Amino acid sequence: MKAAELFDVNGKITFVTGAAMGIGFGLAEVMADNGSHVVLSDMDGPALDEAVARLKDRGLSVEGVTLDVGETDRLHATVDKIVADHGRIDVVFANAGASAGPGFAFGSGYLHTVERATWDRVIEINLTSVFETIRAASRHMKEQKDGRIVAIASIAGLKSEEMVGYAYGASKAGVINLVKHAARELAEYNILVNAIAPGAFFTNIAGGRLKIPEVREKFAEMSLLKRVADVDELKGLALYLASPAGSFMTGVAIPLDGGAIV
Repeated sequence: MKAAELFDVNGKITFVTGAAMGIGFGLAEVMADNGSHVVLSDMDGPALDEAVARLKDRGLSVEGVTLDVGETDRLHATVDKIVADHGRIDVVFANAGASAGPGFAFGSGYLHTVERATWDRVIEINLTSVFETIRAASRHMKEQKDGRIVAIASIAGLKSEEMVGYAYGASKAGVINLVKHAARELAEYNILVNAIAPGAFFTNIAGGRLKIPEVREKFAEMSLLKRVADVDELKGLALYLASPAGSFMTGVAIPLDGGAIV
């Protein structure tokens, strides 16, 4: 089988949360570039409109939905509308996430300084919304007896990491276990559920702190490659998991971290 067939997602209906920028935009872009119709969602309406316009200007098949994934009813209604409009939903990237602020490696984010409101919001966005995204999508995918769901976790969910806040690491560890659990239930319906666990990537999460040289250097030192990754370096793995090439992969969290957890 040639590469074009292995990685064929042409005509697939894809939904990406948190898609206005960063990793989410990269996920939407690689799917649209390869012939998928992509529904981008984000709570930042102006940024989402700009992202959709960028892709449409290149002749790609995309649309946007302003959505706060913490609003469960709207999240489920959005997925239902995608199926009503397009007849199916094939690929879902549960990417929307929130930072818990810096960890105690930066002199803050200690146990006694974590605000409960921050904890609750990060758990809601990073974990509960992923659960609800999987639940909303899998209901339709069960009827299709086919589907791919990919959650964006973090290496902070695979190992303790003092550079990120408590709620971030806890939520991402929860996502990884959630993916394994859902993969067990949904396998009989040919729904594959996986997670990507990125290391340090250039994104705007945490207010773009990785653009600050001293912060970037700390994160770069984590990896064997001694650098922070570009979002384009995640696209190949995302396409693999969404395409026929990944047809025997389910229930795993794949680190993409330059060797940070070796």
